[in-house]
Amino acid sequence: MFDVLVYLYETYYRPDACPPSAALVKKLSAVGFDDEEISRALDWLTDLTQTAGNLFDQYPQQAAFSFGVRIYVQQEMDALGTAAVGFIQFLEAAKLLDPVQREIVIERALAVSDTLISLDKLKVIVLMVLWSQGKEPDGLMFDELFLDDDDPEPRLLH
Repeated sequence: MFDVLVYLYETYYRPDACPPSAALVKKLSAVGFDDEEISRALDWLTDLTQTAGNLFDQYPQQAAFSFGVRIYVQQEMDALGTAAVGFIQFLEAAKLLDPVQREIVIERALAVSDTLISLDKLKVIVLMVLWSQGKEPDGLMFDELFLDDDDPEPRLLH
């Protein structure tokens, strides 16, 4: 699923630049993605759009005026792990994610799995949340998303 998401990010600069669903499925199949993987990725993106719409409708001022501290429940900690929670907190402290975007990232990460999600997969989720909103990560975030501490060369997305 994550390979499909990364491919969509690399290929289409905005979600509205994607072809209609049926054509997109054919294109992804032609590129070589498995039907199940395509279906999971597109379902995940559909749920992302719905979740984002619901949260922004329910909490429109939350994005600009939230100064609280997020407490993670045990289920979230089990699925995210301390590295992912630390990364989310870093992005929020650096004003690269607002509180509503943070909640969308957490919800979408929990939707992927109830077991520990890797930091690399979480970074793809963050990227897709921003992409779905038509936002491009700034330089600091891009470096965080795609540089490995052990490798000074940027990683390729796909």
